Amino acid sequence: MPETEGFDLKQVVLYDGSFGPREIDQLQQAIAHDQGNFRTLRDAVAELQKRESPSPASYVRLGVCLYLLGRYYAAIEALQKGDGGALAHYYLAKAYAARHYFDKALASWEAARKAGYNADACALGKAETLRYAGDAQGALEVLDACSGAIEQTADYLAQRAATVAALGGNPNEVVALYERAVEADLDHPGALFGLAAENDRYGNDTKAMNLYRKAADRFPAHVGSLLNLGILYEDHEQYDQAAQCFQRVLDAFPDHPRARLFLKDTQASSDQYYDEDAQKKRDRMSQVLSIPVTDFELSVRSRNCLQKMGIMTLGDLCRCTEAELLASKNFGETSLVEIKDMLYARGLHLGQFAAERQAVEVPEPETVTAEDQAVLNKPIADLNVSVRARKCLIKLGISTLGELVRRTGDDLLECKNFGVTSLNEVREKLALEGLKLRGE
Repeated sequence: MPETEGFDLKQVVLYDGSFGPREIDQLQQAIAHDQGNFRTLRDAVAELQKRESPSPASYVRLGVCLYLLGRYYAAIEALQKGDGGALAHYYLAKAYAARHYFDKALASWEAARKAGYNADACALGKAETLRYAGDAQGALEVLDACSGAIEQTADYLAQRAATVAALGGNPNEVVALYERAVEADLDHPGALFGLAAENDRYGNDTKAMNLYRKAADRFPAHVGSLLNLGILYEDHEQYDQAAQCFQRVLDAFPDHPRARLFLKDTQASSDQYYDEDAQKKRDRMSQVLSIPVTDFELSVRSRNCLQKMGIMTLGDLCRCTEAELLASKNFGETSLVEIKDMLYARGLHLGQFAAERQAVEVPEPETVTAEDQAVLNKPIADLNVSVRARKCLIKLGISTLGELVRRTGDDLLECKNFGVTSLNEVREKLALEGLKLRGE
């Protein structure tokens, strides 16, 4: 590994000196080569955060490292306190894009270019942001404006392939572009993922798995590759390997909802026992999502608004988006910041489980006694239902008994593999808790 020979990761993070694209690339290669260096980076960042009166340059260094750790909100906060240079704007754009703040990301790409960052790299970042924002045609126009050596790079070819695919272009052209990208850089994670996904789509499982593995070996972890590889492993009943893929995503992004859901699904499918520490982590997350919002010191205005919206637990809160909260009468930006800070401190964020939420009727909070609320806050794991029933409840985004009793029997039967036997089982378990499904 000549690029990282003699490379001291901790020294680069903690001490003043050169810190630019070259050092960041070496840092990423060091972790890809030895995953043990991920802990070194995490520890160095924790030490850097404890320093008093950091310089603007130190904030940039911290922000970049936080971005690499997947802590995007914290990265944005640090980079905003940076020196305003090209590197700060570039990684601010990447962090904004990762959190789907697309307008801010586009502005930061332009600011990075004006500040002197590589114009081609900024253009590719802008194209990717536009594509993720749903403007594939705009992304193609940005790519068409690029010219020269950049057109032969893996970054450009992979971006163009993904954009053509997003526009519904010729599949053969998409595959050819991805193949050219891999030829240009055998280890390019985006190109490997794209080519793997195309093979996956056409049932070439063996080739897809090999390409996903190569993409997953990069750092930061290519989340899409790990998730798709895990799904392929599960399809082939290789549950141990599938669980390892999903756990790797959670190691880097503890609040990743799909990875958590897939991991639970894999564990249920394999019906195998996992180590006590892993089980404790899963139970702890379930308990956190079940914590009533009344346990936190919120302003009277925030507390009243949440109560009126029927938001009783942190899990309920994570199913709401910023827009939904702001639409509530008397709920303003100050309350929003307060709520976001409370969730961030626990590794959660607004809208985290919004995609898995279904429209349900929420009982008026004043009709629920404290004793009843304690029962409703219990995790569904306490029901001890069968593996099939538990998997279906997880797929429906149900984590507490309170969320379960807001569903009707027909709601549950809509889930694939959830039949009358499972429904009767759930009814019997709920009856032991003195509860019923909605409408029964």
